[in-house]
Amino acid sequence: MAGLNKFFLLFFFLSFSVTIPTLHANIYEFDEYWQQRAKHARQAALNAYDPDPLGVIGNLTSHVDETMIGTNNTRRNLKATNGPCEATNPIDRCWRCDPNWANNRKKLADCVQGFGRKTIGGKNGPFYVVNDSSDNDMVNPKPGTLRHAVIQKGPLWIIFARSMTIRLNQELIMTSDKTIDGRGAIVQIATGAGITIQFINNVIIHGIKIHDIVQGSGGNIRDAVDHVGFRTRSDGDGISIFGSSNVWIDHVSMSKCYDGLVDAIMGSTGITISNCHFTHHNEVMLFGASDSFSSDKVMQITVAFNHFGQGLVQRMPRCRWGFFHVVNNDYTHWLMYAIGGSQNPTIISEGNRFIAPPNPNAKEVTKRDYAEESVWKNWQWRSRKDVLMNGAFFKQSGPELNGRGPFSRLDMISSKPGEMVGRLTRYSGALNCRAGVPC
Repeated sequence: MAGLNKFFLLFFFLSFSVTIPTLHANIYEFDEYWQQRAKHARQAALNAYDPDPLGVIGNLTSHVDETMIGTNNTRRNLKATNGPCEATNPIDRCWRCDPNWANNRKKLADCVQGFGRKTIGGKNGPFYVVNDSSDNDMVNPKPGTLRHAVIQKGPLWIIFARSMTIRLNQELIMTSDKTIDGRGAIVQIATGAGITIQFINNVIIHGIKIHDIVQGSGGNIRDAVDHVGFRTRSDGDGISIFGSSNVWIDHVSMSKCYDGLVDAIMGSTGITISNCHFTHHNEVMLFGASDSFSSDKVMQITVAFNHFGQGLVQRMPRCRWGFFHVVNNDYTHWLMYAIGGSQNPTIISEGNRFIAPPNPNAKEVTKRDYAEESVWKNWQWRSRKDVLMNGAFFKQSGPELNGRGPFSRLDMISSKPGEMVGRLTRYSGALNCRAGVPC
């Protein structure tokens, strides 16, 4: 088995290196700088890829149960803080009950679970305080702005001096080892372009609101301290993850973007999307952009403790090729379907609540595009402990999960069922954190 895994990874990176020059989204000239950035991103993806994805999700589900029943030592320790702790899932329990969170911000980097569990963002770097909401110079961004912060070399933990709304004139192109931490302020990325995570690794985006995102027109944009490149028109995603790994998006509120809210494509892997609140959007999340790009088999993404709320239509998520664990999310609204995909993705839906819309033609949770039943019947799409309400139904396929199967290990407890997601997702979206009290 180990030999097969090594062979697959070798095939992935060889094919990725051949394909990538023709798929460098929004990069006008794939120059030496971007070639090196892509090369380093491929190696980071190799390090992030886990040959035992079922073991990863088994570990996450055991932590959920420990949190709910009080067997977790961290929970007992945090219970001694001032006032009751209102955190309701294992990721939040890791940091939210500490009234001194503002002085211990980097504790957050120890809290991610699922496939993005190796992400530490800017933990090993200094703080950078954004005190200027402007975004006027794409080539020489002003110190103190978010655009200036995200292009700096080395790890940075980026925080905000006050509440602000930032209108990005062009896509915000990040570099590796960065945390954007909006806690303690109301930080909005709105009415302009979105965030681009392209050929980098190790990024945390936490505690901000992203809405009303439009396409950027393109042009010369500084994408590193020592490089300026010409960009074509951006897609209009809220957060675009392209050929990147070790990414954690947590407690972000998102709505009304031109394209997707969160898209992850081109061999991106090692991603966790948790505790977010999604509303008022058509195509919510796309994981894998092409039926022809088989190198997306390396993609591994955890979607946990999110609330898919009002005004959503489809793609929560829509998946291709990879392995996706969708666990303990609350689906209270959709107009077409909730979870879809093509090209044989593995989708494990566990402990979610699906409340179908009134439309009798939109009761099915799942949608399989561009394949006959004779093909998709072999795809592993399994539902475990999900709650299906108002006529919702999940059409399963592929190998069944047996009693001892992929979600359990010795001495591990399975996750909570879908009846618990109202509690687990109670505090989804950007939080109104204040220094000196539990967040």
